[in-house]
Amino acid sequence: MSLPPPKPRTRLDVEARREQLVTIATRLFARRAYDEVNMDDVAAAAGVSKALVFHYFSTKRELYVEVVAQRANDLMLATQAAAGDDALTPIARLRAGLHAYLGYVEENGPAYAALLGAGIGMDEQISQIVEQTRSALVTRIVEGLPLRTTPETRIAVRGFVGFVEAAALDWLRHRDVPRDRLVDRCIVVLGAALGLPPLPTDG
Repeated sequence: MSLPPPKPRTRLDVEARREQLVTIATRLFARRAYDEVNMDDVAAAAGVSKALVFHYFSTKRELYVEVVAQRANDLMLATQAAAGDDALTPIARLRAGLHAYLGYVEENGPAYAALLGAGIGMDEQISQIVEQTRSALVTRIVEGLPLRTTPETRIAVRGFVGFVEAAALDWLRHRDVPRDRLVDRCIVVLGAALGLPPLPTDG
């Protein structure tokens, strides 16, 4: 009895293959430490040769940098619509932006953890991507409320972004606070950081 012919390997175009490898690498880096993932793992998960992986990414570090960059871009896109909705009041925009942020965290837990995880430690390029993302979020918040741009405002909002990151990671791990309540808490924290009267939490 003859065996059925092997299924032909799917040929993807350059961008589709690159995106596939980044998506697979995101999952691997989210589940295991950076040092525990190698290019053989990525190749096996993608069903391709290691040589093909190296054709797109010359080193594991290059692949990891691309993972972090794409996840940072995804996060910014996920929160972009809420930040730019002029039909909403400033507080309503802030609230919608926080909901979108936490929605991304909820739907893309491993990707979010990969974005903020230790990864390869104090790598300059990784740190730059993460810090650029934080700075962009600070700018959105300052312009969206709107607030006077002062050093004190910048420091307060930058600290708020750090609070949201830490709170989101804890929330992702425990899931013991409703999203609405966490959004309310974040708004209260921002108001306190800015030294403002309590900000309304209902938009």
